[in-house]
Amino acid sequence: MSTATNSGQRRPSKALQRLRDMRRTTLARRIVQLGFAVFILVTAFKHQSEEASGAASVDALCPFGAVETLLTWMTTGTLITKIHTSNLVLGLAVLIAILLAGNAFCGWICPLGTVQDWLWKAARALHLPQWRPAERTDRVLRQGRFVVLGLVMLMSYFSGQLWFADYDPYVTIFGLRWLFEWNEVIAIAVGITALVLLGSLFVERLWCRYLCPLGAVFTVLGRFSFLRIRRNAEVCTDCELCDKPCPVGITVSQADPAVHPDCVGCLDCVAACPVRGALTVGPPVAVAALLNNSEKRTK
Repeated sequence: MSTATNSGQRRPSKALQRLRDMRRTTLARRIVQLGFAVFILVTAFKHQSEEASGAASVDALCPFGAVETLLTWMTTGTLITKIHTSNLVLGLAVLIAILLAGNAFCGWICPLGTVQDWLWKAARALHLPQWRPAERTDRVLRQGRFVVLGLVMLMSYFSGQLWFADYDPYVTIFGLRWLFEWNEVIAIAVGITALVLLGSLFVERLWCRYLCPLGAVFTVLGRFSFLRIRRNAEVCTDCELCDKPCPVGITVSQADPAVHPDCVGCLDCVAACPVRGALTVGPPVAVAALLNNSEKRTK
């Protein structure tokens, strides 16, 4: 066999294989994100331009509606205005998905997360500076999501309507109201959204990290997810390569063993890990051991 043939059949280096895995993971995620973003935009356009079409509004397609109406539903048995049963169904579906497989909604589905990912990619292409706060500062800023969540739930309860919808960047961008009408409230919402998007050029996923009220809910529920990204300290070489691609600034290399519940499930860290078995997606170690023992007994 010739040298050329041997060279052609040579396996790619670990670094090259890792790069290919990262690109495949990113491509798959981008395709899914784009599909959901297009679906939301098309639905919103139909809702705004063809009132008789019966197309749902973006409010009806957001699981956060279930959170906003939760206090009202628990105390009165009714829903706040503009909330549909579909919101409760979506909320329940997302709840089950998080408890089973972690928070893939933010990393793979949320259209606002998609927009922020695109902005970050543009920022890198333009070589814009990125602000990376100190660990303590970052930890404090992340509490902003819970402040926004508490404010939204209280205001929705006392007003009996979707109070946050008037200012929500997601609704502002994808609801397309600004395309069909303009008033003072929409102008304020556009201003808030513009600030969030501008900030996202300098802080990757600014909204997700520090302000998103739905992200606050996911952070709490994520602690109970059956499947999570877990780090095997015995295999890990502490190279810290897994920290670099994380879009929400999690220090994956310090996971003990599960990653922080702020994880959005993008899987970039797993693809970036150069050591097989150092980062895996699976159940708690104790559960995995029970499953392995059960499997051995059945053989």
